[in-house]
Amino acid sequence: MPDPVYLDHAATTPVRAEVFDAMQPFFGPRFGNPSSVHRWGREARTALDEAHERVARCLGASADEVVFTSCGTEADNLAVLGIWRARRAEGRRAVVTTPIEHKAVLAAVHEVTREGGDERLLAMTRDGLVDDSSFDKLVTEDVAICSVMWINNEIGAMQRVPDLAERAKARGVVFHTDAVQAFGKVHIDARSQKFDLLSLSGHKIGAPKGIGALYVRRGTPLEPLMFGGTQDRGRRPGTENVAMAVGLARAAELAVAEREHEWKKLEALRDRLERGLLEKLPDAVIHGRGAPRAPHITNISVPGTDSESLLMALDLRGIGCSAGSACQSGSVTPSHVLSAIGVPAELAGSAIRLSLGCLSTEACVDRVLDVFPMLVEKARRLQTA
Repeated sequence: MPDPVYLDHAATTPVRAEVFDAMQPFFGPRFGNPSSVHRWGREARTALDEAHERVARCLGASADEVVFTSCGTEADNLAVLGIWRARRAEGRRAVVTTPIEHKAVLAAVHEVTREGGDERLLAMTRDGLVDDSSFDKLVTEDVAICSVMWINNEIGAMQRVPDLAERAKARGVVFHTDAVQAFGKVHIDARSQKFDLLSLSGHKIGAPKGIGALYVRRGTPLEPLMFGGTQDRGRRPGTENVAMAVGLARAAELAVAEREHEWKKLEALRDRLERGLLEKLPDAVIHGRGAPRAPHITNISVPGTDSESLLMALDLRGIGCSAGSACQSGSVTPSHVLSAIGVPAELAGSAIRLSLGCLSTEACVDRVLDVFPMLVEKARRLQTA
């Protein structure tokens, strides 16, 4: 059997060797608690402080503006709930977001409504972009926070985050972006771009699962979600995971250094993949194709198939991909992202996400182009038999 092909980098990425090497000492001799005052603690504190500084440099920020979290989901929750709870006393009781956000943001916004807030969802174009008139209508002076994902994790649509953040700021609205899929793909600079909060996740960029970060612009009001310690200036109490923070810092540096090269590489592979699939399956639909897109995500539907069966068939052939967000695995309902941009349920039910990354090569793409159309034809024959 040919070598397996991994096309699910939007779900997770392998830990890079450089990251693993950077973390190793903190699982062994450098095991100290950074809150301890003895030499072991001071050594851990130094490494943690350096990790803050290194991640901050990658964002164009200051070290005190970086909060380490356990993942992107925690960062999103801290941003949405932390800002809303801090600003509701000002009379800003509304939260604005898009219907195509990761469930981490959408679930946090739902919690806001349970606590007495107002949820507003922006209208989207059919390619997955924020509708400008909807933004101007909903982002008003009673809004505490507006959260818009920079790159959508299912279709790769890329929002105009710097522009949207600027417009929100003009109304006194705090702006958050989930940049979990964007970090290492787009230029991010807190000094010149007006977002107030930004979430990122380590395991999307070659760090382990279990570490993320939230950028919080200095002076932005934020209530913590947890209590019981003064770590991270009280914004995220609890003993810090030094090894993971060091790993995230190294992964972030590598992702920023390689960003332009990786974009070109992945864009060429994506175009090769999509061009080949559409040549062999002319009735296939690539979702969000009319929008500016990240280079690593292709979401394709083929009429006459269903995603669950096709995923299993691909897996049996050694090709790993998904039907959407990894957090949606096991779901039998159509993607909320595709539904929100008007994709009919039947077409959404056949959607497959192929996401490229560090393990992707032309040979991987060509293998998919050999296997995918063949499995589609087989699935169609079974449906009509």
